[in-house]
Amino acid sequence: PYSPYRRDPRMEDLAKATNSVQQALDSGEYAGAIWLEGSYNVDETTYWLNLLIDTTLPISGNASQRAHGTLGNDGDQNILDSVNYILSGIWADDAGKDHYGAVLLQDEQIFASRQVEKRDARPGGYEPIGGHGGILGTIGPPVTIWFQPTTRHTWNSAVNLNRIPSTVPGVRRGSGKIETVTVRVKDGDGWLRGDAIPKVVMVKYNRYVKDDALSRAEEEVEVFARIEKNLKDRPLSGFVAEGISGTVHEPLEKALEVAALSGMPVVRVSRDNEETMVGPNPSNLTVEGSNLSPLKARLLLMAALMRFGSL
Repeated sequence: PYSPYRRDPRMEDLAKATNSVQQALDSGEYAGAIWLEGSYNVDETTYWLNLLIDTTLPISGNASQRAHGTLGNDGDQNILDSVNYILSGIWADDAGKDHYGAVLLQDEQIFASRQVEKRDARPGGYEPIGGHGGILGTIGPPVTIWFQPTTRHTWNSAVNLNRIPSTVPGVRRGSGKIETVTVRVKDGDGWLRGDAIPKVVMVKYNRYVKDDALSRAEEEVEVFARIEKNLKDRPLSGFVAEGISGTVHEPLEKALEVAALSGMPVVRVSRDNEETMVGPNPSNLTVEGSNLSPLKARLLLMAALMRFGSL
């Protein structure tokens, strides 16, 4: 299988984290998992685990926003709250399976990992995103769930580890045309390879550009450069386009259509400060990202590429 990847320690760490959580929960020795990470990234990794980990047990993400040992440190309390959440069993459906997927538990609030984001550098600062809720419940006491998400997660996720095949089709430029190649995304033991995690970049709508063809066409340059770079050494790749309600300038849209026709799926979402539902549109070559934030859309597209391969 074609494997041109360069070593990327960050993606290797992400793969190791994914594999280790899956192995631990598969062992039958644990009641659930608690993921600890810095406050600016914990919401992203928790959502990644929500997509990738095939388990019927609960997963809770935590961060500490004050240094350990300082007055008012929140980290220890967040961990204790996650333990209480896991042991309460409130997450289980009638069959004993996790009802809610991976959650982020901060400041005594239970957030759906798909619909939470760190918005402020100060302690606290986690807010529900997507415009349709996101806070599932509170720690209490007692632990209370008010809402149930309907999106797929963990054990019924379409892109979890056990549904990801060993190899998927990718694309590269060769002999003057785009060719399909086989990309190995799992190692010989069936675990995720860090060097196989796809490259998904984000492009953003810019309103205040000169209203002439040359200025608008310049927005295509970075997209075309990335397309060529991907065709050289990233056979699994894609784009997330941030626009006003998912809409971007026509030259940028045309460049993204070239990306899609080159085998790189494009997901269209609203800009990060908007909470607009971007609905399906069968008349274009992009995938509409519903109410996903750009960062969450990127993670889902990365997982989907490992599950289904390039277009």
